[in-house]
Amino acid sequence: MTILIFIIVLAVLILVHEFGHFIAAKKSGIRVDEFGIGFPPRLLTLFNWRDTKFSLNAIPFGGFVKIYGENPLEQPSSEEEKNRHFSHKPKIIQAWVLSAGVFFNVLFAWLLISFGFMSGLPMPAKDNLSVSDARLVITSVLPDSPSQIAGLKPGDVVLNATFQENFLEEVNPEALSEFINKSDGVMTLTLLRGQERLEKEIEPTLGLVEDRRAIGISMGMIGTLRLPPHLAFWEGGKTTVSLLGAVAVGLVTFLSQAVLGQADLSQVAGPVGIVGLVGDATNLGFIYLLQFTAFISLNLAIINLLPFPALDGGRLLFLLIEALKGSPIKPQVAGALNAIGFFLLILLMVVITVNDIARLF
Repeated sequence: MTILIFIIVLAVLILVHEFGHFIAAKKSGIRVDEFGIGFPPRLLTLFNWRDTKFSLNAIPFGGFVKIYGENPLEQPSSEEEKNRHFSHKPKIIQAWVLSAGVFFNVLFAWLLISFGFMSGLPMPAKDNLSVSDARLVITSVLPDSPSQIAGLKPGDVVLNATFQENFLEEVNPEALSEFINKSDGVMTLTLLRGQERLEKEIEPTLGLVEDRRAIGISMGMIGTLRLPPHLAFWEGGKTTVSLLGAVAVGLVTFLSQAVLGQADLSQVAGPVGIVGLVGDATNLGFIYLLQFTAFISLNLAIINLLPFPALDGGRLLFLLIEALKGSPIKPQVAGALNAIGFFLLILLMVVITVNDIARLF
């Protein structure tokens, strides 16, 4: 079931991206020959609409848009075709069509996050936000800590804690931290994970926190924030911008470390790792899955903007070079660079996937 949800999420995000290219091309007067749901081989043609064939294909991982003239070897044979040819449009129009997929991924994330605020989004209990039903939630688990060994996960709700005859009288971060510090043996945490009630035995240890016993978790009071539509879209927009910045900084940091040979692949998830994360989000609830989908959509947007051949950012870079030099890049050169870029991306995906699988054992 988790794999099916992952396929659906990935397909939706890719289709949203391609739909952005499709709408931008259509609105710019460029002919779109095909909008494919899934990847070839083609199973059937669903319908034709305004010179565009909508097809259903065998490989269900997303889709594609075939824009007339996007392939520089595809030259028009008449003045009418020239007017609807991608490469014969002004550079600003070409740039808009190339970047529209990224824009739609960001827009889609904004809509999902805004819907989350309208439906009720988990948020830290703060004085400036009117959250309700605040509960003590584990926000992170330290690797190789007693908590990780015991099986605690981010998102677990702490209901109670017991040690011998003692129990947690107030359920909040400060009280639980003090309770852990005073527990000099195996204690029991009662948790809620999704709809499942769990009991985990953990022995606090010294050394994780200075002069205190600890179990290796961060925690906070998390409640539900529900907003009316106009405020939900405002908060959704601010959250989207904030997440975009965080994703961009994280990616730039990783790439700079990779150049210096210091990158930690254990912090990067490929398809196998994302399947596990999708499963975790699904177990926490539908709203969590939607917010995770929004986060992946923003990641796809930032990655696609990288100035690397075969990505939208690489094609935008080619467009900038053409504008500066006043003439098009030779189709053979552009094709070769895109092929090399695609091969390197596939190689990177294989390496990350192998690393994902290795972490399972």
